[in-house]
Amino acid sequence: MTRHPLAFSSLAAALLAAAGIGQAQTVLNVSTWLPPSHGATVAQNQWCEALEKETSGSVKCNLLPKAVSAPPGTFDAVRDGVADVSYTVDGYTPGRFIFTQVAEFPFLGDSSLATSVAYQRIYSKYFAPLGEHRGVKTLAVFTHGPGIIFTVKQPVSSAADAAKLKFRIGGGNINELSKLMGWNTTLKPATESFELLSTGVMDGTFFPDESLQSMRLSMVKYATTFPGGLYNTSFVFMMNQAKYDSLKPEEKAAVDKVSGEAATRLFAAGWDRTDAASREIQKQTGVQRQVASEAFINEVKAKQAGLEDKWVASAEGRGLKNARSVLAEFRAETQKLK
Repeated sequence: MTRHPLAFSSLAAALLAAAGIGQAQTVLNVSTWLPPSHGATVAQNQWCEALEKETSGSVKCNLLPKAVSAPPGTFDAVRDGVADVSYTVDGYTPGRFIFTQVAEFPFLGDSSLATSVAYQRIYSKYFAPLGEHRGVKTLAVFTHGPGIIFTVKQPVSSAADAAKLKFRIGGGNINELSKLMGWNTTLKPATESFELLSTGVMDGTFFPDESLQSMRLSMVKYATTFPGGLYNTSFVFMMNQAKYDSLKPEEKAAVDKVSGEAATRLFAAGWDRTDAASREIQKQTGVQRQVASEAFINEVKAKQAGLEDKWVASAEGRGLKNARSVLAEFRAETQKLK
C-alpha cells in the first residue's frame, strides 16, 4: 500500500511530537517511610497531584513502593539523590539541626495546623535564609499534633510515675527534656514502636494520637495529655537540590507555588484528621485518658525553661539574631492560628 506523502509527513510529525512530550516530562521519585494510609503519606501524594496539575503534566511523581532508607537516613538519601522527594524528622539526627527545635517545645498548640503554619511562617522569615537544611531544597516544614505520653500497663499521673518506666522517643527537644526530668528514654524511629512495646522492651512511648493506629499500638491502654502538648516534632519536606535546579523556570515556579504554606497545610490537615479519628477509636477500645495535673505541668515548665535558654544561645551561635524574640513571635503566631 502506498502512503500519501502528506499523510506520511503528518504521521511523522505526530510521532515526533509525542516523542517530544515524553522526553519533556520530568519524573520525581518520591519515597515515604510511613504507611500508605498515614496522613503524611497522603499529604505528600496530594502535593504530587497538585504539582502535576500545576505543570499540566510536565512534572509528575513516581511513588516508590518501598522507602529508600530507614527514617534517620532519609535527609541524606534525598540530598544524595537516592530519592527526589521525601520528608523526615529533624530530631532523628541529634545535634544536626538547631533552629528546628523551636517547633518542638511543650505547650505550643492543640493542633498540627496551628503549630505547623506558625512554624512555616517563622521558618521562611528567619531560618531558611540561614540554611538550616542546606544540601536539599526545603519544600515545607510542619509538626505533628500535640505529643502525649502513652503507656501499656499503668497510667502516668506524675513525673515520678514516668521515672519508673522505659519509653521510646523520637528525638529533638523531648529527648533533652526527658533527660532533665530523669526519665528512662531511648531514641528510636516511630516504625520500631510496635516491636518495642509488644515485646515489653519499652513500657510506653511519646506520640501524637494518630500513631496508635498508624503504628498498630493496640497494646496501649493509658494516655496522659498536656494542654498544648508535652512536645511536638518538627518535620522537613524536601527535594533533591540538583533535581530542583534541573527543572525549567516555569516548573520551578510551579514547585514553589504548591510548596511553602500550601504544602504545610496539606500535612497539618492530614495529621489533625487522623488524630481526631484515633481519639474516637480510643474511646471504643477503652484507652484511659487523663490530663496532666497542674503540678506535673509545672515540673515540665521548670525544666523546659533551661532548655529554652540553651536553645537561644545555640541558635544565636549559628547566626540567628534575637532568638528569644523569635521564639516569642512563634508562640504568638500559634495563638493567632488556634
